[in-house]
This record gives sequence, structure tokens and C-alpha cells, in this order.
Amino acid sequence: MSALRTNWSSTRRVLRRAAAFVAGATLVAAGAIASPASAASTLPGWLSTNGSTIVTAAGAPFTIKAAAWFGMETSNCAPHGLWSISLDDGLAAIAGMGFNAIRLPFSNECLTAKASNSINAAVNPGLVSLTPLQLMDTVVARAKAHGLSVILDRHRPDSAAQSELWYTAQYSEQRWIDDWKMLAGRYKNEPSVIGVDLHNEPHGAACWNCGDPARDWRAAATRAGNAVLAVNPNLLIIVEGVERQNDGSSTWWGGGLKDAGAAPVTLAVKNRVVYSPHDYPASVYAQPWFSASGYPANLEAVWDANWGYLVRKNIAPVLLGEFGTKLETASDRAWLDALVGYLAKTKISYAYWSFNPNSGDTGGLVGDDWRTPQKAKLAALAPILTPAAAPAPQPNPAPTATPQPTPKPSASASTTPKPTATPKPTATPKPATPSASPTPTAQPGASSPAGITAAWVPQSTWGEGYVAEVTVTATGPVKKWSVSFDAPGTTAVSNAWGMSCSVAAGRVTCTGRDWAAALAPGQTVRVGLRAAATRAPSAPTLTVSAS
Repeated sequence: MSALRTNWSSTRRVLRRAAAFVAGATLVAAGAIASPASAASTLPGWLSTNGSTIVTAAGAPFTIKAAAWFGMETSNCAPHGLWSISLDDGLAAIAGMGFNAIRLPFSNECLTAKASNSINAAVNPGLVSLTPLQLMDTVVARAKAHGLSVILDRHRPDSAAQSELWYTAQYSEQRWIDDWKMLAGRYKNEPSVIGVDLHNEPHGAACWNCGDPARDWRAAATRAGNAVLAVNPNLLIIVEGVERQNDGSSTWWGGGLKDAGAAPVTLAVKNRVVYSPHDYPASVYAQPWFSASGYPANLEAVWDANWGYLVRKNIAPVLLGEFGTKLETASDRAWLDALVGYLAKTKISYAYWSFNPNSGDTGGLVGDDWRTPQKAKLAALAPILTPAAAPAPQPNPAPTATPQPTPKPSASASTTPKPTATPKPTATPKPATPSASPTPTAQPGASSPAGITAAWVPQSTWGEGYVAEVTVTATGPVKKWSVSFDAPGTTAVSNAWGMSCSVAAGRVTCTGRDWAAALAPGQTVRVGLRAAATRAPSAPTLTVSAS
């Protein structure tokens, strides 16, 4: 990046480009820009690989420029923010920022769930009644209408936490493969779904080509990739790395691909594998290279060694599957500048983490209102984006995916061998996304008047705040309700959905609003908040009232 900013004229060009597409994103979200209705015609269609380049069917080089919009991997089973903005608003903003794709995380648990939650019906009419799988269909259709391709990302087996390996005791390898086959068939005739990210961030016990079938991620990715391509041979198979590499070095979860060159993932359908590391700055975890002499000039050598060599040596394409920052420190700014310069020079594809503002370690591309563009981040990303107004969506499109009849996946254990001695993973944390806890229960000592009960559902915490949800159940008719709890260290509630919240003397008080204001007997709503705090309440006693 420093090479791109060696003089003032080049700096001004970058800033002018950033200002153009930031303004464009704002206008698109406000509906002020009229664009051609043929958004889908701008999509690349099915892609393949040629050496280290991703290419279209015509053989033209194509760089995937994605933003992650997470939430379908959490207990909400829906993209986050739909409590504040419409699905179209979010997709229009992403397209207006200059991205050409979204990375859509999901969990296997959500694929078979009967309903999503935390969607504002007034803002997103028609989405509340959909199953999560039908909602995924709609996201794909609406993304296509806005000129965005889709990468499906199996982020977690269940919605509670990230797993080291691609299977757990509850979600077998066979379930993982069966679900991927189901999705491959479901979108077989939809070329806007360009790729599948097989498993997010293998780490801990996961190894590359170690020969242990319980831990060998390369072997598992080969099995799953071949199963997917047997259903749809047009998809890109996106394979992340591992945390611990064979030379003893460790890097980010999913970030180590040092061994992929000598031991590649080889599939039955050629020219389909794209490798996908993750990379983050010092604010996420203090990797040793951040404190080394010569930082940030040493970063390029780190990236080359771990994954960049795959492109430099024309071995295979790379899609940097996650990178992001709050951009609050000089070190983070230096890291992002260097990484953007590296991506621009190598033409490596990427997926920025994240569009969502509620990612604990990185924040998002928009503010807590889910609308205001984060101009400093967008300016830093300007050299690798394509500033343009987002095309107007097609009118009233129906989801283009036609569900294919497939056997219902079984949650029972498969014959896949389980690791017998799992090494304790090293402390290389990933960015926190709100994660769901097990089914909530009423907190001990909670005050529950006739007509209403409430339960605390912790989501995620980080050094400066937390995200939590509350399930509120009406046992009788409820016109208005409120919930309060002690939260020492909480200084402000920056965002809330389904309720309005205030903080006074270390106590948070929230009142139901909008779609969650009045409740019918037996109705349950899931509301939530994002708070700034020096520490998060773990199991607060909830005091609820209703009228």
C-alpha cells in the first residue's frame, strides 16, 4: 500500500474514488440513484480456475470482491440487522460500496430450523413467515437482483460456537456432506451462487495432510468437494487453511496454507479449487509479526509464506476469506494499508469481514444504525473496490432456486472416526460474531408478573462491550412490557431491536417497541441489544413488567 501512496497526487486519486463510492452508497440506500434494471446481467456466472486466476466461462480474469453479512449462522437464523433495515437496503448498500458478491455464513442447525427470528415484519414484510432455508433462497434472489453473486459459507455446525473440526458429536461428517449436497442441488440452476466455503476456520486439532482421517482437513475437503461437484460441477470449492502448519508454525484460524502447494486438494472436476486464508490485525490478536522489527514491511513476507505463494507461483487462486478491523489504532491502519496494497498488486480475491456493525472485534462497514457508511474504512479499501452505483433491483422477483427433493439429513452420528486425542488449541482467537447460547431459561430470581416471562440469552462479549438477547413470552395478553437488569460497567446501549433501552446508574431498562411492543397470549419474541461496557453481565436477574 505504501507504494501506492508515494506522492500526494496518488493519495488524492484514492480519496476522490473513496468519496465517490461512499456518496454513491449513501444515495443508493436512500433510493436517490436510478440504475439499469438488468442487474443480473452484470453477474459473472459460473466461474472456474486457470492457474492462479479465477476466470469466467469466456476465460476472462475475474476478481471476487465480497462482503460478509453474517447472522444465518447464529440463533437468529437470519442476516443480522433485519430488525433495522430491509434486506434490499443492505444489499443495495453493499453493491453501492463497490462489492460484487456477498459471503453468506450459515449453520447446519439453521438449515433445518422451522423459523428465523429478530426480523422486523414492518420493515421486511414477507420474510418473517419463511423458514431459514426459504430465507436463504430469498437472499440469493435479492442479491442477484442487486448484481451480487453469493458464496455460501458453512460457518458452524450448530449456532452456538465455532467448531475446530468439520464435524461434532451432534453434527456428523455425513450430515455436513449431505447438507452441502442438498444446497448444491437446490442452487444447481442458479449461477449467481458461485462457490461454497466448505468449513469456516479449521483450527486446533485440524491438520493438513497428516494422514489421520479424524483430523486431516485436506482429506475431508477432498471428500466434501467431490460430493458437491458430483451434484453441481460448476461450483468453486473454497478451502480454508488450518491454524497449525506442518513446520510447527501457527497462524490465524483457517489461515495456514503453507502445505497446500506440496499437498493440494485434488478433485475429480478440475479447475475448481480456490484456497481461502483469513488474516487479521494486532487488535484481534497479537501475533508475533506485529511486534517484529520492520513492521509493517515484514507483512508481505508473512503472507507470501502462508498463502500468497500459491498465487505468486501460479499454483492456485486465493480468496482472502476474512479480514477486517475497527481501524482505531496506528498498527491496524498500517496493517490494512499494507494488505490492501498486497491485494491490489496480486489481484487476489477477498471477502471483507464484515458488513455488520455488530462484529465485536472488527465492527462493520456501516454504523450501528446499519445505514451510515464507515467512510474511513471505505477510503482505505478504495484501491481494491469498484465504486459504482448499485443497479436497481428487478421488480418483484421470486426466489430463483427450486428446491430439489433430498432425503432429510440425519443428525445421528456417522461412521466418521472421531479424534481420540485432541490437542488443546493455541490462543489465536477469531473475530467474535454474536453466537447463540443453548435454549434460554428464566434467570433465577427473575420477577415474572402474571402475563409475561423473560430469559437472558448471552450472544458475544469483547473488551469494550457485548451483544445479548432476551426472549419475552406472553402468558396472557400484553399491551406494553419492559425488562430491566443490573449491568455494572455498562455505559450505553448503541443499538437495540424490538425494544428501546436506556442506562442509568449501572442498570439497563428496556421497553418493547415496534414488532415486539404488544404480545398475544402464548407469543414469544426475541429482542436484543448491543452495549458499550467494561464488562458484560453473565446471568443478570431480570425484572419484567407488563400491562
